[in-house]
Order: sequence, then C-alpha cells, then structure tokens
Amino acid sequence: MPNADYFELQIKINPEIEDIMSDFFFENFPCEGVVLSEETYKDLEMVSTTEGTLKVFLSHSERSEESVIRKILTTQRELLKSRGLTDDDLGSWEYIITTKKCEDWSKKWKEKWDITRVSDKIVIVPDWLEYEDKGGEIVIRLEPGCAFGTGTHQTTQLCMKAIEKYMPKGAKMADIGMGSGILAICAKKFGASYVYGCDNDETVIDVAKENALKNSVECKFELNTADKITEKFDFVCANILHNVLAEIMGDLKNIMNKDAIMVLSGILDEKKPVVLDAIKKWNLELIEEAHQEQWVALIVKRID
Repeated sequence: MPNADYFELQIKINPEIEDIMSDFFFENFPCEGVVLSEETYKDLEMVSTTEGTLKVFLSHSERSEESVIRKILTTQRELLKSRGLTDDDLGSWEYIITTKKCEDWSKKWKEKWDITRVSDKIVIVPDWLEYEDKGGEIVIRLEPGCAFGTGTHQTTQLCMKAIEKYMPKGAKMADIGMGSGILAICAKKFGASYVYGCDNDETVIDVAKENALKNSVECKFELNTADKITEKFDFVCANILHNVLAEIMGDLKNIMNKDAIMVLSGILDEKKPVVLDAIKKWNLELIEEAHQEQWVALIVKRID
C-alpha cells in the first residue's frame, strides 16, 4: 500500500466475536481505534446498521501493509478454529483497506457514542458528555478505553435489564469477563452489597477500576477465570461467547449459591441450543429467555 495518513480496514465478522477481534487488532497492529457498529435512525427507528462489519483504523507501519495483515489474519483464524470455532462462528473475514485523511481518532470515535437509555431507569453516559439525572435513574458514566462494554451492545443491555429485574438488593454479585466493568457497576448501583469482576485480559483491569472510581462505587476487579474462583455469589453475569459459556458452565454453577440467579449473554439466537444443552447438563433451571434483535440472554437458577 502507498504511504498515507492512516488506513481504514473494514472486515466482515460474526458480531458474536467482535470483542475478541477488537482486542486482537489492538494487540497485533498499530491500531488507533475500532468501531464495532454504526447505526442510522430516522423518526426514532433504526433504518440501517453496520453490525457485522468491524472498522479498524491503522497508522502507517510495516504491520499495516496488506501482505502482513493477510498473514496475521490467517494465523488468527486458524488459532480460533483450533479452539473449536467454526467458519460460521467466525464470519467470512472478507476485508477492504482504504487510505484516509489523517484525523485525531482518539477524539473522532467519541462522536459516534451518545447517551444510551437502556431502560426507563438505566442511562449510560459517556464520560465526556453532560447529563442531568432526571430523578431515580441509575446513571453510569463510562470511558471504555480498549475494553468491551460501552452499554450500546444488545448483549450488555440484556444483562443490565436482567440485573434490574432479578437481582435482589444486598446480593453478592459476580461479573465473569467484566470488560469495562459496566455490569459490575450497574449491579452495585442497584444495591448489590459486594461486587466481584474478573477477566482473562489484563489490559481491561485498570479500565474497569477507573470506571468504578468515576461512578463512586466499590468493586473488586482482578485477572482471573471462573474455574479459579473460590467465593460463591447470589447473582452472576457472564456475557461471553456461546461456546465458552457451554465449556465453563460447570465452573459458573460452582460459584453460585443455592437459588442464585445467573444471566448468560453474548448468545446469537442460532447458537442458543449450544448453551441450552449445557444448562440442561448442569441441572440449572431456565427462568427466562430475553431477546433483543438477534441476541438472546438466558436467565437461569441454581436449584441444587
């Protein structure tokens, strides 16, 4: 590719792995920013969306050469397939690269993120925007950094609605794969007595801690996975890939108290049977299937 101010890579992926691919580009390329999806509205109705197309902004370096990008993408795809993901799980990964005039993308991407009302009670406010609480609202201020969880994605919103509906005040809550910490913060603001969040990506731990500080809530965040947790909880959120949920369902059950509730999200409708089979295998009771567009969250209860 010729020298340019920066490159824009658009790649077709399965929306279910957009957080994985976002992290991948930040870790392996001179990545200045990623746009997960852009939506267009008319008369309060969404008329178009770019969901399924990841937009990646790359500064000029050897690693932004197309031959290098192709090689690294091929290696990453083979790695994910070796971990059990199929071509359908991954999407086509067809991509185009274009040159763009240089802009400050550390600021530009923020123009695409506005105040998000998740429910009548829950409002997500980007940290750089002004918002006046209407009274009785749960307002979460957020700076996502490179972590997944801005509150705009359907899977995150499904979890937040489930917290509002099912989590009792005073509950001990765990957020497995917490990303930006948004669900943990939400739970704390809804009255959880103790909130624990963990992730296997060390880069998001400080992001989550900063977001808790911005919201004046106390949460414990650490680098960890469900199989190593020794505490038990009254309410659990796991917003992860469907195949990972199925794989760790036993570990998730082990951290639940009897009669505890768990929200399983990050599931495309077509992948729901994989998670339902794991729920049945581990003798968890399905309470509700909550849907938002093509995504589903499964709310379950530990009964033994």
